[in-house]
Amino acid sequence: MPRLILIRHGQSQWNLENRFTGWWDVDVTEKGAAEAFAAGQLLKDKGVLPTIAFTSLQTRAIKTLHLALEAMGRLWVAEDKDWRLNERHYGGLTGLDKAETAALHGEDQVKIWRRSFDIPPPPLEAGSEFDLASDPRYAGITVPATESLKDTIARVLPCYDEKIAPALLAGETVIVSAHGNSLRALVKHLSAISDDEITGLEIPTGQPIVYELDHDLKAQDRYYLSER
Repeated sequence: MPRLILIRHGQSQWNLENRFTGWWDVDVTEKGAAEAFAAGQLLKDKGVLPTIAFTSLQTRAIKTLHLALEAMGRLWVAEDKDWRLNERHYGGLTGLDKAETAALHGEDQVKIWRRSFDIPPPPLEAGSEFDLASDPRYAGITVPATESLKDTIARVLPCYDEKIAPALLAGETVIVSAHGNSLRALVKHLSAISDDEITGLEIPTGQPIVYELDHDLKAQDRYYLSER
């Protein structure tokens, strides 16, 4: 039966600093690297071994994938990097301290920007220090200025349909190393979670989530591997 492993990157530097990160490329912390390696060791110990990998174009997700695969002795598996698995773009909030932003705009407004399904934060100004329009990894695409969770889902699901689902149907055990919101998109789709409920779903860093799927890729079970 098809099996899908989802893992959110280990703690990043801006997770630690409580800053809005989005598409900005930050590294994992020492703790985050340890989380990633431990996730790989858990997958190895449980015998849940991926045969193909997908990740975003962001360092924290890529490094998490590599550390997990290293712990499994599986750095050799085929790997596909796709910008559509990037974190949600936080627009003009990028780089801001979350507590300071709440003090400035009010906790209710920040909660709307962070947790509403279809209301994006203010757009990032062109030419900002966090503007990625000239970043070579995004050559050929239009980098968004901001995104809601709905916007994020709209780019993640085509990636799933075009790449991940065919790999699952071909019998691969797939691992996706990505981000809180891009993984929410996959969980929402696979578990048929409503628009309202998905905004409250938290995905912890470095904890493998396993989906057991049927031959139509319908979810039969979803669990944290650490609980099995």
